[in-house]
Amino acid sequence: MHYEEEKIDEAVLAVLYLTAWEEHGLTRAWKGIDCNASNRLQQRGLIDDPRNKNKSVAFTDEGLALARTSAERLFSSVSPK
Repeated sequence: MHYEEEKIDEAVLAVLYLTAWEEHGLTRAWKGIDCNASNRLQQRGLIDDPRNKNKSVAFTDEGLALARTSAERLFSSVSPK
């Protein structure tokens, strides 16, 4: 089966958002996700560089806004009106 990478990236970003927390003025999330997807998100400017020793990545402002929107659209149990 073939999956659309853009849809995968959006879902990964949303999942990152669902596990996010605030730390030292940054919103962070655990980066234990597919390396190819996290690299694409970094190339798009939505998260910081995932290739480091940290077990988390920081969202950019644009990435955080898109992650929140995606999480609500993809995973909300409330139907849109």
